[in-house]
Amino acid sequence: MIRNPFEPKTIAVIGATDREDSPVFALQENILASGIRLYPVHPDRAAVSGVACYPTIGDVPEAVDMAVIAAPAADLPGIAAECGRAGVGEALVVTPLPPDRSEAASVEEALLEVRRAHGMRILGPGSLGFVRPSTGLNLTPFRSIPEEGAIALVAQGAAFGRTLFEWGMSSRIGFSMFISMGSMLDVDFGDVIDLLGNDPRTRSIMIYMEDRIGDVKKFMSAARGFSRNKPIVLLKPPYPADGEEDSKSHTGALAGPEEVFDAVFRRAGVVRVGEIKDLFNAAGVLYARRLPKGPRLAVVTNSGGAAAMAASRLLRSGGQLARPAPATVEALRSLLPQGSDIANPLDIFPDADVERYVESARLCIGDENTDGTLVIFTPQEGIRSEDLAAALADLAGKVAKPVIATWLGDREQGRERAFLTGRGVPSYDTPEEAVRTYLYMYRYERNLELLYETPADLTTEEAPPKNHLRNLIRRRCGSGISVLTEDESRKFLASYGIRTVGTALARSLDEAVVQAERIGYPVVLKIVSPDVVFRPDVGGIAVNITSVNVLREEYESIMERVRRFAPRAEIRGVTVQKMIQPVDFELILGSRKDKTFGAVILFGMGGVGVRVYRDFSLALPPLNQALARRLMEDTRIFRMLQGYRGKPPADLRQLEEIIVNFSNLVADFPEIMEMDVNPIVVSGGTAYALGARIIPDPDCLSIALLPMRTCPSPPIRPATSCVGTSRTAWRSFCGPSARRTNPWSGRCSLPPPRPRSGNATTTRSGTSGTWSTPVPATSTTTAR
Repeated sequence: MIRNPFEPKTIAVIGATDREDSPVFALQENILASGIRLYPVHPDRAAVSGVACYPTIGDVPEAVDMAVIAAPAADLPGIAAECGRAGVGEALVVTPLPPDRSEAASVEEALLEVRRAHGMRILGPGSLGFVRPSTGLNLTPFRSIPEEGAIALVAQGAAFGRTLFEWGMSSRIGFSMFISMGSMLDVDFGDVIDLLGNDPRTRSIMIYMEDRIGDVKKFMSAARGFSRNKPIVLLKPPYPADGEEDSKSHTGALAGPEEVFDAVFRRAGVVRVGEIKDLFNAAGVLYARRLPKGPRLAVVTNSGGAAAMAASRLLRSGGQLARPAPATVEALRSLLPQGSDIANPLDIFPDADVERYVESARLCIGDENTDGTLVIFTPQEGIRSEDLAAALADLAGKVAKPVIATWLGDREQGRERAFLTGRGVPSYDTPEEAVRTYLYMYRYERNLELLYETPADLTTEEAPPKNHLRNLIRRRCGSGISVLTEDESRKFLASYGIRTVGTALARSLDEAVVQAERIGYPVVLKIVSPDVVFRPDVGGIAVNITSVNVLREEYESIMERVRRFAPRAEIRGVTVQKMIQPVDFELILGSRKDKTFGAVILFGMGGVGVRVYRDFSLALPPLNQALARRLMEDTRIFRMLQGYRGKPPADLRQLEEIIVNFSNLVADFPEIMEMDVNPIVVSGGTAYALGARIIPDPDCLSIALLPMRTCPSPPIRPATSCVGTSRTAWRSFCGPSARRTNPWSGRCSLPPPRPRSGNATTTRSGTSGTWSTPVPATSTTTAR
């Protein structure tokens, strides 16, 4: 087996040709130009490109490291099998799969059988190949090779991947590697991240992903292992929006494929960008040591218009304009002309010289309320742009916070932009481009913090009992029930310490009166029907019922509305629930099991407007206290929860506890397809779960009785025991923190210990004194 699959010493081209207009011919010429030994293979040719040709791969007189297969699709399985028998270690399949799905599936299965039988790794089918500038190897049909650099580009789609590669070359981007993945039948993103993570020439990794991520566990393990030291920047076109009205839960409607992808990438430390140019910009700066600790950006410029563009983009993209401290304001007031408006963005006027520019930037950088500084320059009389660039680079080299720049103007300003970038000051053509890159830098820094949060499993003594709940959901699943009743769903919440309020089922009006008297007015009535998914849609809720007479009227009104809007619905009665008042905030907590990534947790603004406001964030379970806080921080309503217009702040520690306990619930029950807890109302600072809906997985009876934990943390065993095991086996044996020394060899090693940042401990209800034990809700508070 070769040491590095992308550094072969001998290459055979199967399907070699003398046609100079063929991509395969260009590939052959590139191999010869690199100095690597080429063995053309074709049954009907004596020589190709001036090199002796062999009828089959078995006739090649030397061991072949890599075979490039350019034969018709129907011949791929047979040729791959011949390569396997000949001892070829790697195969690059440039032929795409047949367009017919059944034919493509047949070819894929045959190639996988060769992979299993002979251990030969397969890149493709449909791969353009790869380029390794440091060795001069161009195993693609491209006619030119890029400059050597520190950025690796990994592209899934052949056509757009080539476009990205050529765009990078035209922009004089230096590459450490270009890899075209093709259909990813075998070698996938996880394999390549593993390899590039160990490549000393690669400092950051760019990925263009179209429709597949490959082996999810492999991708997550590799990305989490290397993104700490080598930024992984990803561009992925969005999926078309799905119709959300078909979902039986709000979480299922909100947590679409794109939102789940974003959550997965964040948890893996991957930065997802939205534009092509951002892919290269972010990859070029994220490995810098000066990353912003927060979103607060100061803007210094001699142009008010440029300042407005930067501020607008910053605020629309989720950043913040830094607010200068009083001491900074006074210092700037003494520096700038009399009557200047000391604000952010800071307009230092068109007549600003180098000294005013640099001193203004220095004051902003040193301000305690600033996380980073953007300097925007527009050419003006009386100031030389090269002098300012030199002075700014000197200042940036002396401070710990990031400094970025925008040099506006004609092409001559490109020299200063290149100079600044070379001196560690990322520089851009437009303010918007600079602001977007700054926020990518900040998000990357935040993602790195998530990597050190590894929730541990609960011990048997600490975990809540769950056999009775598992039996319940499996009985319902076996009987064909698609949605658990609210009473059944509430049992799950109660078992996991999530506070609810007094609620009872009433099958008739008389029972409703009795239950309301027992719970205490005011109460809420909610229709109970397996055929009604969202009760407000059919008028199935009545609130603020203060007496028995009002209850009788509202009960009849609910029944009349439901019969009118859902005439075929089976009505099983109503739930009578204590009403909480006043309601300061309404929240939603939910989960959805994605078919690719497993369960995700949703938190955000709840109530009847949950789908209208769409203020939510997602995370992967299980969660600890720090991850729960981050989930809340990534929503707009989080600022309101800290106190808003006379409303008292919510108990954020209690909300963290609820989220962590809910996360444990979801991780413990893979039988749950979707779940909503909506609304969770906050009244007087305290949170109460008022409504719950659980939708079982239709295949829940076939699900293994194992917790569905997306980010497990098993103990690390000695790495030497992993030698010779398969990829899956060594990952399971060595643990997710183990790093493989050669992704193709089966060997692995452990990384050096790293200090953990922030609160990395897992805090769960009942496991520490950090949180108090949940207290059952009394009937003295009100609910909605």
